[in-house]
Amino acid sequence: MQQQVQNSSVRTFQSINPENGNVVGEYTEISDKDLNSALELSGEAFQDWKKISLETRCKYLQNASKVLLDNAKKYAEMITLEMGKPISESMAEIKKCAWVCDYYAENAVSFLAPEIIQTDASKSYVNHLPLGTIFAIMPWNFPFWQVFRFAAPTLTAGNTGILKHAPNVFGCAELIAEVFREAGYPKGVFQNLIVHHDQTEKIIAHSTVKAVTLTGSEAAGKAVAEIAGRHLKKSLLELGGSNAFVVLEDADIDASVKTALTARFLNCGQSCIAAKRFIVHANVYDEFLDKFVKAIKTLKTGDLMDPETSLGPLARKDLADQLQDQVKRSKEMGAEIVLGGNQNNCYHEATILTGVKPGMPAFDEESFGPLAAITKVHSEDEAIKLANLSRFGLGITVCTRDTEKATSLAYLVDDGAFFVNELVKSDPRLPFGGTKSSGYGRELAKQGMMEFLNVQTVYIK
Repeated sequence: MQQQVQNSSVRTFQSINPENGNVVGEYTEISDKDLNSALELSGEAFQDWKKISLETRCKYLQNASKVLLDNAKKYAEMITLEMGKPISESMAEIKKCAWVCDYYAENAVSFLAPEIIQTDASKSYVNHLPLGTIFAIMPWNFPFWQVFRFAAPTLTAGNTGILKHAPNVFGCAELIAEVFREAGYPKGVFQNLIVHHDQTEKIIAHSTVKAVTLTGSEAAGKAVAEIAGRHLKKSLLELGGSNAFVVLEDADIDASVKTALTARFLNCGQSCIAAKRFIVHANVYDEFLDKFVKAIKTLKTGDLMDPETSLGPLARKDLADQLQDQVKRSKEMGAEIVLGGNQNNCYHEATILTGVKPGMPAFDEESFGPLAAITKVHSEDEAIKLANLSRFGLGITVCTRDTEKATSLAYLVDDGAFFVNELVKSDPRLPFGGTKSSGYGRELAKQGMMEFLNVQTVYIK
């Protein structure tokens, strides 16, 4: 949790543990002078960084992977303290960051190799050149992972990076900067800025900054896209989601329930790609619901530093308040609470709503917390129609024993990801991103590395 403290012209930010309300750290916003200096430094560092061989940049990335793993406990504990993630999930997040570093260290050379194209020239090919400084605005829900999935490919491609993290995880942001320092990255290649969101336009407008990437809310994405467009800067937006989890008539229900439990309640449901709308065929509805309720009851709350704890608080009280409001409004419109439904400060019970229909907040809005909204359908066509009936388009899970049929359904789905018998998840080897109000552009895989490059044509006669 975070609290902004006003002190004349100097702004400070407190990072507050959502589990107990204790202050984790206090951070002072940098001055305008220091902000300008940081931006200038990033531009200067780029001139040298882009000249360093790609193989050498990959070695730096390997160093970063080692620093992450060597300090995993320290970094994981900061995640848990600042945003309330159970320690076992925080440790997994750090390991995933090391994975994305290793992935790009192993593949960057092949991804960025010049592409020979046959034309009437003596020789023609495409180069992949870095753009310059990329400004990253990152969220609190996966405070390390979101940054590293941006930084690993972007820095390795030869760009420099500027980070503006969410204020409630400024401690994580400083440790991320520490990772790059300890890995030996030259000064200015990666910088963390302690700034408020009202400095965003100033940073994007600066001549050093060539593009901006944001992971956050739909409203934040619209605001940043507008600013970037006004300054003719490229933007990549990874925004909200209201992923459908479709259980077809022929699904393996036990396996579907196991997948559904993680898909909805990992990180206490605070994930853009979490399953949020459960669309279940009538012929298996009762069995799925009964087993899903029993599975949710096995989730363990308690000390977040205990590896056995599997469900923590939401990161801030206002987030829990918002989820509670969505539950209440949906209930008033006819949904039924069959499990949970209560809130205590930052904690919100794992909750199941049934009878959820389009028009209800639990169906139409993004629910960022431990709420599963369940809708009964009577056909495959109805299931896909309801899955697509969302302004979001991030991902969908379809559970079925007929995987050949499932792959044909992918062509009918609008989303950026289509997973069969598995929760939607990010993987360094696969492109990640959405459609519609979930944003545009892709992160991860080769496609993610190409987002912030000058694709240069070379023609030799």
